[in-house]
Amino acid sequence: MSVEIVKVKDIDDGMRLNRWFLKYYPNITMGRLQKLLRTKQIKVDGARAETSLKLTAGQSIRIPPLKDDEALPEKSKNLPQKEVDFMRSLVIFKNDDIIAINKPSGLAVQGGTNTHHHVDGLLDALIFEKEERPKLVHRIDKDTSGVLLLARNRQMAEKLTLAFRQHKLPKTYLALVNGCPQKNEGEINSPLLKVGEKMQISPEGQSARTLYKVLDNVGTKFALVEASPLSGRTHQIRVHLESIGCPIVGDDKYFGGTKRVKNNLFADRLHLHAYKIDLSFIYNKKVIITAPMPNYFKDSLNAAGLNFKE
Repeated sequence: MSVEIVKVKDIDDGMRLNRWFLKYYPNITMGRLQKLLRTKQIKVDGARAETSLKLTAGQSIRIPPLKDDEALPEKSKNLPQKEVDFMRSLVIFKNDDIIAINKPSGLAVQGGTNTHHHVDGLLDALIFEKEERPKLVHRIDKDTSGVLLLARNRQMAEKLTLAFRQHKLPKTYLALVNGCPQKNEGEINSPLLKVGEKMQISPEGQSARTLYKVLDNVGTKFALVEASPLSGRTHQIRVHLESIGCPIVGDDKYFGGTKRVKNNLFADRLHLHAYKIDLSFIYNKKVIITAPMPNYFKDSLNAAGLNFKE
């Protein structure tokens, strides 16, 4: 391999030099990269550079002759066609910067212990016409269905991540609950503390606020509740609704154990759906993404005699 001069692409504008090499030359180790930079074999615009240098679109990177294994391009994961078709069937919104999918209940967003099938591992299916895979910018629980946003470039990923952190993107969830709140609408303001693998209300916890509204109910037996978290704590809606005597149908974690109630009317799954997200802050105009309710959720509402118009 001879010396190469590679131009920085627009999509890599602002990327750190070490991350650029990880993307395009993944077989070069960090130690090897640092040596090539230290000995001035790799240069940016003809000058010596550090791994932390932030690149600018149009800059020239000098790539010295590399070993055969170092020059190998990054291999795609070559997802099975059925996985590609599955992921693309979930897409409910797509433009140059953002993809939104309607994540099904039971599909984890990221991997973990004994979790090998997840959104993060299937994102190559959603590259479409772009050169880079979409990026996760937030999460929803494995058993929660609904809107999940993905950024299609680094700039939008940073913008969305900051907006989520600042709670600038209002989210609305739908929950089928056992019981019915005493008030048709209100705010639950109860701090949450993680204890083991669960969250619980505790004065020592972090502040957590959830707005709720009863959309329909069957006396005090069941209700369809709209919930809007004003903070982003783990399992916030699940714990808050349980705390007012209205646990979510199918919630094994917060309505399980000796309290677990199975009703033959409903599918034995968590009935919590991330229904919509408001992106008006991002686009400076009204843009709301809505995810259709899953069929099992609709069937449960019909079985309970509850009404909801999407």
